[in-house]
This record gives sequence, C-alpha cells and structure tokens, in this order.
Amino acid sequence: MASKSFKASRSSLSQNIDETDPVIEVKLSPTVTFGRRTSSGRYVSYSRDDLNSELGSTDFANYTVHIPPTPDNQPMDPSISQKVEEQYVSNSLFTGGFNSVTRAHLMDKVIESEATHPQMAGAKGSSCAIPGCDAKVMSDERGNDILPCECDYKICRDCYTDAVKAGGICPGCKEPYKSTDLDESVVDNGRPLPLPPPGGMSRMERRLSLMKSKNSMLMRSQTGDFDHNRWLFETKGTYGYGNAIWTKDGAFGNGKDDDIVDPSELMNKPWRPLTRKLKIPAAVLSPYRLLIIIRMVVLGLFLAWRISHPNNDAIWLWGMSVVCEIWFAFSWLLDQLPKLCPVNRSTDLNVLKEKFESVTPDNPKGKSDLPGVDVFVSTADPEKEPPLVTANTILSILAADYPVEKLACYVSDDGGALLTFEAMAEAASFANIWVPFCRKHNIEPRNPDSYFNLKRDPYKNKVKSDFVKDRRRIKREYDEFKVRINGLTDSIRRRSDAYHAREEIKAMKLQRPSRDHDLIEGINIPKATWMADGTHWPGTWLTPGLEHSRGDHAGIIQVMLKPPSDDPLLGSPDDNMRLIDLTEVDIRLPLLVYVSREKRPGYDHNKKAGAMNALVRASAIMSNGPFILNLDCDHYIYNSQALREGMCFMMDRGGDRICYVQFPQRFEGIDPSDRYANHNTVFFDVNMRALDGLQGPVYVGTGCLFRRVALYGFDPPRAKENHPGCCSCCFARRKKVSSTSEEKRALRMGDSDDEDMNLSLLPKKFGNSTFLIDSIPVAEYQGRPLKDHPAVKNGRPPGALTIPRDLLDASTVAEAISVISCWYEDKTEWGHRVGWIYGSVTEDVVTGYRMHNRGWKSVYCVTKRDAFRGTAPINLTDRLHQVLRWATGSVEIFFSRNNALLASPRMKFLQRIAYLNVGIYPFTSIFLIVYCFLPALSLFSGQFIVQTLNVTFLTYLLVITLTLCMLAVLEIKWSGIELEEWWRNEQFWLIGGTSAHLAAVLQGLLKVIAGVEISFTLTSKSAGDDVDDEFADLYIVKWTSLMIPPITIIMTNLIAIAVGFSRTIYSVIPQWSRLIGGVFFSFWVLAHLYPFAKGLMGRRGHTPTIVFVWSGLIAITISLLWVAINPPAGSTQIGGSFQFP
Repeated sequence: MASKSFKASRSSLSQNIDETDPVIEVKLSPTVTFGRRTSSGRYVSYSRDDLNSELGSTDFANYTVHIPPTPDNQPMDPSISQKVEEQYVSNSLFTGGFNSVTRAHLMDKVIESEATHPQMAGAKGSSCAIPGCDAKVMSDERGNDILPCECDYKICRDCYTDAVKAGGICPGCKEPYKSTDLDESVVDNGRPLPLPPPGGMSRMERRLSLMKSKNSMLMRSQTGDFDHNRWLFETKGTYGYGNAIWTKDGAFGNGKDDDIVDPSELMNKPWRPLTRKLKIPAAVLSPYRLLIIIRMVVLGLFLAWRISHPNNDAIWLWGMSVVCEIWFAFSWLLDQLPKLCPVNRSTDLNVLKEKFESVTPDNPKGKSDLPGVDVFVSTADPEKEPPLVTANTILSILAADYPVEKLACYVSDDGGALLTFEAMAEAASFANIWVPFCRKHNIEPRNPDSYFNLKRDPYKNKVKSDFVKDRRRIKREYDEFKVRINGLTDSIRRRSDAYHAREEIKAMKLQRPSRDHDLIEGINIPKATWMADGTHWPGTWLTPGLEHSRGDHAGIIQVMLKPPSDDPLLGSPDDNMRLIDLTEVDIRLPLLVYVSREKRPGYDHNKKAGAMNALVRASAIMSNGPFILNLDCDHYIYNSQALREGMCFMMDRGGDRICYVQFPQRFEGIDPSDRYANHNTVFFDVNMRALDGLQGPVYVGTGCLFRRVALYGFDPPRAKENHPGCCSCCFARRKKVSSTSEEKRALRMGDSDDEDMNLSLLPKKFGNSTFLIDSIPVAEYQGRPLKDHPAVKNGRPPGALTIPRDLLDASTVAEAISVISCWYEDKTEWGHRVGWIYGSVTEDVVTGYRMHNRGWKSVYCVTKRDAFRGTAPINLTDRLHQVLRWATGSVEIFFSRNNALLASPRMKFLQRIAYLNVGIYPFTSIFLIVYCFLPALSLFSGQFIVQTLNVTFLTYLLVITLTLCMLAVLEIKWSGIELEEWWRNEQFWLIGGTSAHLAAVLQGLLKVIAGVEISFTLTSKSAGDDVDDEFADLYIVKWTSLMIPPITIIMTNLIAIAVGFSRTIYSVIPQWSRLIGGVFFSFWVLAHLYPFAKGLMGRRGHTPTIVFVWSGLIAITISLLWVAINPPAGSTQIGGSFQFP
C-alpha cells in the first residue's frame, strides 16, 4: 500500500469540508506521518517533519489553506473519499506519545494467516495494475473490487484520481471513463447523507445538530446541494410540516401507500415501561425486619448485662470478650441496616424492541434508535491472563445481540505485548465465521470455548437442517484457532530471532573491514521483537530495550475491525469463500480497536484505573458511545441480550439519573463444594439486592454498564430539584428563570452553582483535546431516554439516533493517540474527579462512591440467564491474596476523603452506612483474632468469659443464636441462595478475617503513618497444569505468610482442648461448666476454619514443612508459657496437679 502523509492535500478527503469552497484547517499537533517498510527493508516516510525539519520543529497553532476550485482540483465524491480514508485507517498501526511524532504505519498484514473479512485490518485485496504502484484496489463492504472502467482494469484510488485529473483516460483500455463518478449503489450503499449545517461548527456540534433536527434523514447530491428529487423518491414523502410524515385524508402515512395508521391508534396506544420493580413479599420481608429489630434489642440488653456482670476471677478475660462483643454488635448493625429494603427488578425486552427498533412515524425505515455502547476489555500480562481467554471474551462481545453499528469493543493491553496484539488479530479473523454462525443459529453462550464445552445437548431446540454440519465445521476451525493462539509465543520468538539474525548479517556486511584484515569486531544490535509485516513492534519487546519495555513504550492504536456499514450486509448464496451458508445472515462485525497507552519512566500510570481512563478518552474520540460496559479479560458475555437488559433501565423513565447498571458476577470452574466461597453469592444476591432498594449497588469492577457523562464527573439531571438544601423549607428562594439550553443544564458539576456552566473551564478538567470536549454534549444527548411520555424529563425525540455514524479518518485516530499519552492527564481532573478515581487499590468502589455522592443512582440487574461469567481463583493462596487486595482498598478508603462519614447530603443515610461498612469491615479482624484465641485462653486458665454459666447468659446466647439463624433462613428465602452457600460464606468470613483482613489493616496503617506504598500482584486467570483434573489448582498448596494466624489459631485451640480435658478430669473439683463453655467456643472456631485446614492438606498431604514447624512452635510456646505463668490453683508446677495414669 502506498505511503501517505497527513498533509493539506490529504485533508480534502475529510467529510467536514464543504466541496464548493474548500477551506482546510490542519493542526500540526499531533502530526501524523504515514510510512511503511518496503520489501527490501527500507523504511519509506513522507512526513512533513522529515521533509522540513526546521519547519516541523516550530510550534504552529494552525494554518489555513484556501484552494480555489480549478480543473485540476475537483474534489472527489465525499462518500468515496471517506471509505478510502477509513480503509487507510484500518490498515494502519498508529503510534505516538510524549515528544514524539504520531505515525501511522501502513501494514501489509497483521497476522501470519490471511485476513479474509473486508472490515479486518490487513485484509487482502487486489493490487493496482499501474506499473510501480503496490497499493490496493478500492473495495466495497463485501471486499469486492471497485473497478471504474468496463475493461475491469484494476486501479487504486490515488491512481484513479490522477487519471481523472489527467483527462479521464483509463490506463488499461486507453478509452475515456464513461463516468468519473463510481457506481452510486457501491459508493453510497443507500446511506443518507445529512444536510450540511451552518459553518463555524465543530464536528461534534454538527452531529448534535443533526440528531436534534427532524430533517436528519435528508439527502445530499454529489454537488453538495440538497437533492429534493432523491429525497422525494426514496421516502415517498410530501412537502409538509417537519418531515416526510404528513396527513393523508385524515390519516398518518410513513412513506408506504399500504401502511396507513389511524391517528387514534397512535394516540390511544398505552405507554409501557421498560422495567418493573418487584417487591419482596410482605410475608417474608415483614418478619425479616421484625427479627432485625428484635435482635438489635436483645444485643443491647445482652451487652448491658455483660457490662454489669463482670467476671472478677478473670477480669482480663471478661474485658477482652466484652470489647470484642461490642464491636461485633456494631459491625453486625452496619451490615444489617442496609438490608431493610431489598428489591427485585425485571425488564421487558419486547417493549424495548417496539420502542427503538420498530417502524414508526419518527423512524419510517425501522432502523435501530438505541444508543451506542463502547465495551472495554482490560488486560495487562499475557502470562497471567492467557490470550486465549481474552480472545474468547472478545468473540462473545462481537457476537452480542445488539445493533452492530452501535457496538464498539476496545481492548486495553497495559503490557504492550505483541502476543496480545496478534491474539486479538487472530480473534478478529475467527470472528468472520463465528459471529455469523451465532446469529444464524441463535447460539448461547457466544464464547466459543464455553459453548463447545457445554455438558448439555448442543442440538436441542435447533431447527435449521444444516446446524450439525455448520457446528462441525466451526468446531474444526475453532480447534485450529486455539492451536494458532497457543503457538503465537513460539511463532513470535522464532520470527524475531530470524529477523535479528538477518539484521546482524547486514550489519556485519556493512562493517566488514578491507580484504587485508580478517578480524571482524562483534556486532551488538538490540534484539527487537518483529511484527508479521517485518517491522519493529512499537510496544514491549521480548528482550526489553530502550523505549520498548513494560514501563517505557509508545502509545499504540490499531483498528482491528473498521466500523461497519450503517445498513445490514447480508450473506450471498454466490459467496463460495464462506465456510458455511450465510444467506440472509448479517455478516457485519462491530468496531474492534486495540489500545496500548503510552508509558514512560517517571510517570505514575495508576494501574488499571489509568488504563480505563485512557480508554474513556480514546473511545470518546473514535466512537463516543454514550454508554460504557467494562469487563475483565476473563469475564465474557454469557447472555447475548445482556446489553439490551441493561439498556432497559437506562432508557426507561427516570433512567437519565442512573449512573450505572451493575450485573452480578457469576463464576465457572469453581469446585462443587465451593470450599472458599468463590461464588460469593451472599454478597451478590443478598447485599447487592438490598442496596438496590436504597441508592443502588456498589460498583464491583466488572460487568457494569456506565453512563459516560456520569464518569465525566457531572451531576445527575435535576439534581438541585431533588436536593433543594436543608434550609429551603424555611427560606424559600425565588426560582430564577434560566435561559440556558437544555443540554447545558444537563451537564452540571457540583462545584458550579450557576445555571450556565463556564465552558472555558472544561480544558482544565478534561485536558486540551477539543475533540474530547466537543464529544461531551453529544454523548449526553444520545444517552437520554425517549421523550415518549409527559412524565419523561430531559428526553430526546424518537428517531434522533438513526442517523449514520461519523466515519473514521486519520486525524481522529491521531487525536486518540494524543489523549492516551502519559502526559495528557497532567494538571487535569482525570483520576481525581473525572473518570476512574486514583489513589486506591479498589478503584472500582471509590468510583461508584463518588457517583452516589453526587446524587446519581445505580441499579442492580439480575437476569434469568446469567449476563456474564468469569473465573475465580480456587487456590487457597490466590484466594487469600485476592481478599487481601480488596480489604487493603477498604482500609485506604477509610483513611481517605472517600470515607462515608464525609459524604455529601445527596447520599441517602442507609447508603452512607453501607459505604461506611465497606471501609470498616477489615478492622473487625483485630477483634476476631482476639475472640478466636479467647476459648483457648479460657481452657488454659480454667476460667471463662462469665463468672458462671447461669440461665440468664444461656438464654441470651440462645436468643441471639436463634435470631441469627432465623434471619439467615429469611435471607435465603427472599434472595434465592442456598443454606450451604450461606454457611460457606460464614466460614470464609472467619478465614479471611483472621488472615488477609489483618494484613490489610497493617498495610493500610503503614501507608497512612509511614507512607509505604501498597503493591499487589495480578490475580492469575490461568488454570492448573493438570489438564485431566479441572480442579487440580484447588489442591496446590503455596506458602504465604497469611496462613500463619489461622494455623496458629487451629493448633492453639486443639492443644487447649486437650489441656482443658486433662485438667478437668484430674482436678480435685472438676469445673465442667467452664470446660464445656471453652470447648463449645473452640469447636465453633475450628468448625469455621475447617475449609482452611482441609486446603492445607492438599490432595496427598503435600504441605510445606515450614507451615507445621512455625505453627507448632508458636502454639506450643504459647501453651507452655501460659501454663507456666498461671498454673492451676494449689500447684506451682507446670501442668498443675494432674498426672498421666
């Protein structure tokens, strides 16, 4: 493909230019340089900076070139130029960053295998027949060559333009072109061109004006003028008020003579909501609330009795137990109060389809009126996050049941690894057959690995006769796809070694001395990592080098799959290149973009939060979907309609005040007994449903559908109407009549009291990208619900989002490169108020807290079929480290300005308590560890936490235990979880509380007091080495210091039970009541720690010796020391008066 430079001559292809008076504005920052590596190894560049280094080094703001229309300067049809521009973009790897030129490397191929889909980067096409030109022939959406002459002479876009300027003579047959305009059906593909708005508007402002205009579907002729005849012909419209819909003999018509709708039918049609709130039955919820109140009263009375009845024989034991019990009661209260108002919700997908995808007077062609969704997939290390897992997640996204032209997928590779890049390219290539196969046969789930490993009958409910044949072929292709993915590591290494050897030979030839000397000095060439097209990989090299390491590389953007056409592209029966018959199946694929943000030494890149913010900015410039779905690389779409389910909440009445829709996390690969409570069902099905009845669930890091403007830090619409202030009832304020436009009133930040927001302050908040700032009101407008009911406020008219999208050009991607640079966030509010919030290991909880603190609401969406599924660490050590990271983030939250005690009045009281519990729960570990040692201390000393086991104490204990059990039963009733799941959660609460939570508190205190930064390791998503056993990783024992406290508690309590029995049996006056009390609580501790002890045994008891050595020494030392210090009464010897028989 010919090299291109991003200069003024190229800018005439932009869609924002009026052909009649071409005025071109080109910004020199960022500069785009098109270049390629030729077959001989020479790098060809036509950069403006390379041609004139002095001019390129000067800081120019912008310049304007006026090109008068002359016979040699006739602009090409804009639709052709836009498609060719997009083809250039999709075949280019964009790189750039701090103090570097933004380059677009035109790539002949992205992967070793051949790319067949016309949307894919590096897709093969015919070469230009002009001698000396290696560019590709123009192609349409199906990948077919566009041949402008009847002789079918193959010619590229640039050569064709030169031929037209030279007189319109075909280089092949030497005959004049019959038409210098290509086939209109190929060029336009039936897509309406919007009417050009007034000049002086930015690209995003033009788009906003088109969406608001009722005339957004009008056509433009090739001259740039409004083509009334074409508009009348295609819409069968008549002149009238507003648009093509006009009364015909008292009825409404939508452009078709046989489709006349009576006005009364439209007016009398009932308005139907998209969602419903399902109340918990009063027969369950009322007793549940009553029991909470009863238990609160009983706990208060019990604590009062405990304080007023000390154990004078062991005052220290009584004091420790009372302090712990008071804290446990307080902690239980924080956990239980937010559960007073649980709710369930349901959606109606039929209503969603009827409102947004049906033929209506506002949408005569029945195009999708749903807003766009940008899906973010984050990965950082291909060793711990296997590329095959990430590729399967991306395939499930590309096959989601959502309008193709409204869906975009962005993959963030924070490691900048070529392995991830080529794996994504392989996934894009395999999507060419996988996605249409899913659409044709309605496949669920649409993750190929999960689908082909289903244990149920795959042929059930499949009605098409060719399903078995298609499935067999796709399965064979997927097996080959897995082999290619798993072999990429060796393939990249072999390729890099071969190119490195070639470079060494070239260098040796250049430095070969004269024939009189035979000695050749050693050549030291950096060992680079090479891409499939024979060029250096701009990211991290296998052998790290200067500007090519994990923390030092340029920003990279590659459009793997270019944006699809606006209209469906159905498969043809004449297409013999397809593996399966795709007749009448839409073969388009969503936009897929690979992003690796720039990293440089000396910059704090803020881990995952920084990567997500880079994706927010890049996607705002490239696709600007008003909603964002973020997924971890191991969480795939299990329900293809999950996006539609979430959109029901966003598009319903009052949905404009919803900041995000959180889906529950469901996991695969968990052992049947769920030994370490990996499913976490108590949290996802109890706590989260309860929070949904308040201000909404917390954000848990993945499976969350965001409203983009909520991430930008804006307040919800009508925020001041819902929160008038604490003194508004006494001192009424006169309402000020606002003349501010509706979209500006919807975009308000809490630090601004003025109705009219000062737009000049936005660069200080969002950075200096005008593209990004201009996209904000567009995203806000597109994210509004339909204004189809008088009660819907801040809505948009139906049909506003049926206009075609903006095509990608080089300047757009270059701007995206600039906003992912390492310096862009300097002196802005990114990470502080805008986007994902920095400063915490658990950036997800903090980000959700900030939104709730501004008055936004969130919704919990539990679908009948799980929306997403992922993996969780089933190994004990990995699980403890995961819990450690979560607890450490909670401690950070408690000691930061994000503490719920400092929340704004916009946050509801019970929601504030829930967030307070998030920051406080790790501190329970201090009291929990003390309480777990109390039974052992009681048995060693022969004392108990009370003076005697009297009736009052036992009655209180019985009532507290019974109310706890009854509350658990009722929670199981309204949440749908099982009793075993509740018990596993209780067990791991104690396991985590005595290990990871304590370490988190210590780490948090070190950070606050000493400033020691907290680092954590990425949770491994790879399975165990034993392929024959799915749960082999469950039995692997990896030593970690987190195991010491639980092991010490287990061994201390076991020894204490033995000591207590021996002392009681051989004492003169046995104290059985104290023994029973101590043994009962020791067994309570050991029962909770049983899964931990079982995990230490492994499969064959292969436990590291150090585990038993340290734990045994500590337990024995404590036991002997205690008996020596406090021997039984009447004896001064260790062990008291008893002797072994």
